[in-house]
Amino acid sequence: MREWRRTGEVPDHPGPPPSGYSLLPWLLLGMGAFSNLLQGEANPWIGGLGVLTFNSLYVYVVFRSFVREKREALSTRLALVLMALVTCALALGYGGSWLSFFPLLGLAVGASTRGPWLGPVGIGLALAAGAAAVYRNGWSDAVNVAYGTLLSTMVTAAILSLAEAVRQLRAAREELARRAVEEERLRFSRDLHDLLGHTLSVIVVKSEAVRRLAERDLDAALAQVMDIEAVGRQALTEIREAVTGYREGSLATELDRARSVLTAAGVEPVIGRSGPPPAPRTAALLGWVVREAVTNVVRHSGAGRCEITVSGTAERARLTVTDDGTGVGGRGAGGPGTGGSGGEGGSGPAHRPLRQPGTWAAIGAGVLAVAAGVTVYRRRRART
Repeated sequence: MREWRRTGEVPDHPGPPPSGYSLLPWLLLGMGAFSNLLQGEANPWIGGLGVLTFNSLYVYVVFRSFVREKREALSTRLALVLMALVTCALALGYGGSWLSFFPLLGLAVGASTRGPWLGPVGIGLALAAGAAAVYRNGWSDAVNVAYGTLLSTMVTAAILSLAEAVRQLRAAREELARRAVEEERLRFSRDLHDLLGHTLSVIVVKSEAVRRLAERDLDAALAQVMDIEAVGRQALTEIREAVTGYREGSLATELDRARSVLTAAGVEPVIGRSGPPPAPRTAALLGWVVREAVTNVVRHSGAGRCEITVSGTAERARLTVTDDGTGVGGRGAGGPGTGGSGGEGGSGPAHRPLRQPGTWAAIGAGVLAVAAGVTVYRRRRART
């Protein structure tokens, strides 16, 4: 608490929630009636039984008021009615200090009542307190008693409602923070899975190319080895960037890499681009689609030709990847498979559309076709 006062920062855990103990000190308002009992100004048996009954009901109600189910229970409502009857009887029978039980009743009502009934109940209670004061003491105390009763009812309800709202908001904030952490973990695991799956597939394909070329074309084999080294270095850089959350795909880079990977895998690449270049975020998304689709072509399609087409306008970009594969075993570590856009494990296109604006489709038997459409929304500048 001292740290909060010094820094002005609200603590994450301000302490336990309020309870009925916070309303018990207000029972001291009835000390005047207790003094009357000791002085013999009221019947000790009737007055003492009334004070005991009121205090017992007050404690019962206020402790149940901080649990919603108990606060709205029928037993709590019946206890409030009994408190009101006892309060009216004591106030009408003795007056004077006994009228202070009306503000106490207002505290109990404010603590246990929420919603649209609070206003009418509070006003009715204040009018009853004023009428009892007029009947016993005249108009001199009526306004003070009525005002005190209404004020205790409304202020108590407002403070407790605000405290409850703050608790709920803090719980919602903690839940949102927990979900954000889970979503970030899921994003990182998917990105890392995509990155490693694609990179390892490329390394496997190029290693097979080195094995085929080593005996008849040493220079070409060395070129493939240099590509493997470059892919490994790039993968290391991307993994470091993925750990820090700053990895962004590049459509041009992914298209160049796709051409190299497809050529090394013995697949004829046909890459075409038309229209204006997409925005950076759109290009990053489409670059991921190229990466995922080419990985599937190499690993699962058994294709001899793969066509990648990028087209669109300033408002919409479209990427299409098709191949002539038969859906038999691929060339990489994936082994036998069928054509499709399932991607690598749980991080394929079946999962990505839930987080990215686009559409995906796998059509044809044995022929892989992946289509991604992205609509670019631009903010309009406000007119001045």
